[in-house]
Amino acid sequence: MKNCYVRYDKIQDTLKYKSRETKPTCLLYSFLKIWVRLAALIFCRKIIINNRALLKEKGPLLLASNHPNSFLDSVILDILFDQPIWSLARGDTFLNKTVSRIFHSLKMMPIYRTSEGVENLNENYKTFDACIEIFKKDGVVQIFSEGKCINEWHLRPLKKGTARLALSTWEKNIPLRVLPVAINYSSFHLFGKNIFFHFGKIITKTDIDTTVADGLRNQQFNNLLREELEKGVFEIGNHDLNKRKELLAIKIPGWKRLILFLPAIAGFLLHAPLYLPVKYFVSKKYKNSDHFDSVILGILIFAYPLYLLLLTLSGWLLLESYWAITLLLILPFTAWSYVQWKKQIN
Repeated sequence: MKNCYVRYDKIQDTLKYKSRETKPTCLLYSFLKIWVRLAALIFCRKIIINNRALLKEKGPLLLASNHPNSFLDSVILDILFDQPIWSLARGDTFLNKTVSRIFHSLKMMPIYRTSEGVENLNENYKTFDACIEIFKKDGVVQIFSEGKCINEWHLRPLKKGTARLALSTWEKNIPLRVLPVAINYSSFHLFGKNIFFHFGKIITKTDIDTTVADGLRNQQFNNLLREELEKGVFEIGNHDLNKRKELLAIKIPGWKRLILFLPAIAGFLLHAPLYLPVKYFVSKKYKNSDHFDSVILGILIFAYPLYLLLLTLSGWLLLESYWAITLLLILPFTAWSYVQWKKQIN
């Protein structure tokens, strides 16, 4: 394996994970989870969930979801659930040892597709073994059952990976539950979006006939998973603007729009110097990519604190007053106000 830099022997050791993880690793993951939760108040206009009680579910749990919006799908799921979530990410992003260590500290493990090299597929068994270790410790893992990310409102054929992971876990008598997660976005290119989560009926070992051959068991599992995901994944043509408005737009009361009018204008003017250059840069590199939305939000999540501190420091120097510190609250409020006002469907 020339292209895989993840030390699976280390993963197997550290996935006795609650007792073995280093303090800096835990702190980094915990800090980012808190920060992204705060940032989501701005970059997620509205998050709609059909069954919030499931967000408190404990492991062993496998979150099986569709994959419409790159790594943003994992990020949002992670901040919604109380328990830490391990995510399976495309293997070719684990570029070198340093990147692999960072990703692992953020609870990410590689999963390879045929398009990323047939020679890498055997490494998936090692990742699945690591997942089983997580399940033994009552952990939570998230997997994209379609395999590939495509910006669309459509459920694509399910790959076999989710079924194989679930079935191999059940073979070891681990009481794993599989929670189907359907994800829909109001837009893949507009900042500030409505995100819809629909949790399906949990699938357990008793739902599958374990006496039949492997191929039939995989098919049974995928049929059950597909039925549940179909209940939540919207089927909308990319050019069907009317249906997108009907299903994905959320009406704002007139009184709220009136109250937020001036803060929204201020929010646009104050944040344009940050947002517009980032959007231009990302558009140049990812304009026709299914990763555009996630990349632009990823950059803003890390750039915004610096921008916020810069404007606050400038206000301090201009006003020469402690009142400038209030900008740390006022600026995010104006950004939130603008997101509430701006168009939802492009």
